[in-house]
Amino acid sequence: MRKPSPPERTHRATRSGRRRPIDYPRRGRKGLRRWLPSWRLLLGGFLLTVGSLCGLFAYGYAQVSIPDELAAARQEANVYYWADGSQMTAVGAVNRQVVPLSQIPAAMRQAVVAAENASFYSDPGISLTGEVRAVVNMAKGEDVQGGSTITQQFVKNTYLSQDQTYTRKIREFFISLKLSRTKSKDLILQGYLNTSWFGRQAYGIQAAAYAYYGIPAKDLDPSQAALLAATLKGAEQYDPSLSAANHARAVERWSWILDREVASGLMTRAERNTYRTFPEPKKESVATSMAGQIGYLVNVADAYITKRTGLAAKDLARGGYRIHTTFEKDKVRRLEQAVKSVTAAGLDPKKRATDRDVQVGAAVVRPRDGAVLALYGGSDATRHFTDNADTSGVPAGSVFKPFALAALVDGQRGKRPIRWSVKTPPPEFPDMQSALVTSAHAPFVQLGKSIGWVAIRNTAVNAGLLKSSMAPLEQTFPIGTSTPSAIRTADAYATFANRGAQNDPYSVTALLRHGKKVGGLQHPPARAAFSPGVAAIVDKMLQGVAYENGTQAIVPDSASVATGAADLTKSAWFVGYTKDQSTAITLFRNKPGRPQLLPLSGVGGPDSLRGNVFPPRIWARFMGHTGTFDLNRTGPAEPDAAARASAPGKGEN
Repeated sequence: MRKPSPPERTHRATRSGRRRPIDYPRRGRKGLRRWLPSWRLLLGGFLLTVGSLCGLFAYGYAQVSIPDELAAARQEANVYYWADGSQMTAVGAVNRQVVPLSQIPAAMRQAVVAAENASFYSDPGISLTGEVRAVVNMAKGEDVQGGSTITQQFVKNTYLSQDQTYTRKIREFFISLKLSRTKSKDLILQGYLNTSWFGRQAYGIQAAAYAYYGIPAKDLDPSQAALLAATLKGAEQYDPSLSAANHARAVERWSWILDREVASGLMTRAERNTYRTFPEPKKESVATSMAGQIGYLVNVADAYITKRTGLAAKDLARGGYRIHTTFEKDKVRRLEQAVKSVTAAGLDPKKRATDRDVQVGAAVVRPRDGAVLALYGGSDATRHFTDNADTSGVPAGSVFKPFALAALVDGQRGKRPIRWSVKTPPPEFPDMQSALVTSAHAPFVQLGKSIGWVAIRNTAVNAGLLKSSMAPLEQTFPIGTSTPSAIRTADAYATFANRGAQNDPYSVTALLRHGKKVGGLQHPPARAAFSPGVAAIVDKMLQGVAYENGTQAIVPDSASVATGAADLTKSAWFVGYTKDQSTAITLFRNKPGRPQLLPLSGVGGPDSLRGNVFPPRIWARFMGHTGTFDLNRTGPAEPDAAARASAPGKGEN
């Protein structure tokens, strides 16, 4: 009798009698065992995977070569243009001085290694865990820089673009491996410290040492070095001079880096204990090409670009961009001259201590599209770096009240909109108009209780103010405790001039690099903040206010409101608009290094109404009026003249 075939031969054979190349699912097995791969299959799969990866690695390593390092030296300046196309200024990525490692103190090298890549001197130039994390983050659309070694960051700074793509990341991986084999670690660290962005327009450690401490890199002590190492994580977040939040973050990371040096064996605990006082850097200064108002204009344009395009500040600072702005040269100069002439005539810092530390900020916005036409950010961007036109922390006071009126007229009470018109205004119209003229608060407090604080806040935000600048919703909210910037205040009033259609403020019309446009700057269309009827009623009320305080007689077809005696504030505001431009002006006192505003009592003498006369005088001078303007009615204008301006109160962005 013939012996049956072995089971293993039977289950490996096909119907035609041939064996399958891969016996899966397994023949001759039943249940779960049929789906469990054999050890031969597992081993074969593992070897195939490893072999494929090794082949891909070998292919990639062979195909990717180290680019020409000199390409990184071909830096261009960024050129900024006025609205008429003429050149405003050129800001180059030239604030960079290459220094050898011998002129970079060991303290600086140790701080950077401890903070950025503790295994720098022993790793192969890449971090596998960091690469996996970067790929995952890239897939999520998040930042991919966190897992990079110092070698990889140097490669990205020197040889590659800043694009966050898989192709660029793969090239960075292989170039880093090759570079780590062909360059010494010291040369890589030297290159990294000479190409990295530290903020303050500074590329490289030498420029950074001067920008933050006014000394060459070789003179940095370990404490100063730790702060500069902290800025490598992002100067926008860790330059302590930019904001209180930045300062807190910088102090925390500075301390962490010093502790990290101890943990890494790069500093003794005894030496660490000698650095307990935060090394405050000097105030930020900028090049002479940024003098006067230019520095403020450039920074507003840069902020708009980084917000809209996704470019980081350090990428923009690499240069080669052509930036066409909305700023009009004549208006910028005229606004600056108006501020200087009015304050010079009315303030006497030598005679009155209350006239010291007075700051002025102003912005001009075009109602039909939101273009920022002019700014006044301070006396000089190279000496007073904070931009008063785009600052925060100054309460708006009476300039906020028209938004409460708009909310009333819009009927935001949870009911159907009330159908009022210019000919049949709300019954509260006369009282509210009188309250605006006298800056009385009680009617607006009552208005807030009547229609609700949320309705008023929503109307103000819809008009163009930022929600982040809104004050807590409480009894005083309708009288102006919120803190919008001059730019945003001018923009929100422009909504009244534009028949209720709101445009977000913008400052850049085109961004080009190597002749090609950079996307993301397309200005969105206007949106309806409230109906034309609502805008017309509020506009009519502000015309009446302007007629009473005299601004209508100065500038026909304009409008105004001013802070009066009822506003016991630490700031003064004036907002005036025509159909072509909306101008917001704020005045306050702020001592350098102190976040609290100083009182305006006594500023400009006893007749200045706590400085309230200055913003409307600046506005009048800017609009071409050469006489002395006080907040009293200077005479009637034509009955149909429209003077729409809102007055000194408390304010910010």
